[in-house]
Amino acid sequence: MSDVFDLTCDLIARPSVTPDDAGCQSLIGTRLAAAGFNCEHLRLGEVDNLWATHGSGSPVLVLLGHTDVVPTGPVETWASDPFQPQVRDGVLYGRGAADMKGSVAAFVVAAEQFAAAHPQHPGTLAVLLTSDEEGDAIDGVRHVARLFRERGQGIDWCITGEPSSTAKLGDLLRVGRRGSLSAKLRVKGVQGHVAYPDKARNPIHLAAAALAELTARHWDDGYESFPSTSLQISNINAGTGANNVIPGELQVMFNLRYNPHWSAELLEAEITALLDRHGLDYELNWHRSGEPFYTPEGRLRSVARDVLAEFAGAAPEESTGGGTSDARFIAPLGAQCIEVGPVNASIHQVDENVRVADLEALPALYRKLIEKLLA
Repeated sequence: MSDVFDLTCDLIARPSVTPDDAGCQSLIGTRLAAAGFNCEHLRLGEVDNLWATHGSGSPVLVLLGHTDVVPTGPVETWASDPFQPQVRDGVLYGRGAADMKGSVAAFVVAAEQFAAAHPQHPGTLAVLLTSDEEGDAIDGVRHVARLFRERGQGIDWCITGEPSSTAKLGDLLRVGRRGSLSAKLRVKGVQGHVAYPDKARNPIHLAAAALAELTARHWDDGYESFPSTSLQISNINAGTGANNVIPGELQVMFNLRYNPHWSAELLEAEITALLDRHGLDYELNWHRSGEPFYTPEGRLRSVARDVLAEFAGAAPEESTGGGTSDARFIAPLGAQCIEVGPVNASIHQVDENVRVADLEALPALYRKLIEKLLA
């Protein structure tokens, strides 16, 4: 098999369930150092981060990825051990095959090849990896970005290897992401017997109208290539388990995925005002995962469109859909950010996989992007 296949298998075999890197970055750092990269290992809290650079000055092109993976779930539900990579009918199976050890391996191979072919290239080629993308995302790229800001480390372009393709490699170019805002709402009532509602205050009844208004609200009509802002309730919990007890408290968790019409601050103010208007006795705790970002037409987007069209045989769809990625921490540094990676059909699922043909095509795709931007 190929170099990228072998490296991907080596990475999959390391059970790097977030935030454990399981030695992935040490392996990669050794390879990149041998290829002439300056490697800085940043251990922040329980998280491993790797910053590897080749060349100097501007422009700075960053290949952004993560070595951690989500838990496997019950191993017995997999057709083969999730940490023992296996090929069946031209498909490589294993946890992280698509999200995103295949892309990380392809980054490494492409970077090695580019550095060997262009040892005196202009600007800086960098690889940034973390083991905290699938977890809390506190001491990973979020923390590294703060360090970069303090150092004055600029970034012009960022290519994230998240699995972005839909049906075939290169058919989608992600040019932005929505923001993500989560909340934990606690509505207070008074517990009591269901036969004596006058002696209690049912927080479910009290909050029902507010929650109905919140979920029915039309937030906006989208923004350029962004879909409309949406709110989803993910958890509701109340009661003792008995059917004759009015609960004393209701807990609700919800999340908003929002476009640049909004900021986290504006959304928090809107929702707080709505709850206040309904006269609820409540506590509300927010978690800001990241603001939306968008890469307008420019050098990075134009180059990526041309390269992906060459690999996919047609111009890619340009999208801002999906969840979040670590690019949300790089974009505020002033970088243009895109996401290019393999098909995402099996990510986070049992029997996660990537087509071997796609995996073996990835280094050439990334190398072409690097060459058009830096060579």
